[in-house]
Amino acid sequence: MIIVNVDVMLARRKMSSGELAEKIGISPANLSILKTGRAKAVRFSTLSALCSALECQPGDLLEFREE
Repeated sequence: MIIVNVDVMLARRKMSSGELAEKIGISPANLSILKTGRAKAVRFSTLSALCSALECQPGDLLEFREE
């Protein structure tokens, strides 16, 4: 199972979801789908934009756990 830790990085950066969505150019609804782990895929361009906006690495946002 892949866990998405966008909320953790948002808290560390003291940034709101709305601010992040605006910075990376996606809708707040799509960011919510990603944050809650309901997304089936993530484009590399979106992952890159997230990393740039949150000043982090992909491994800070995505985590693998055995089910």
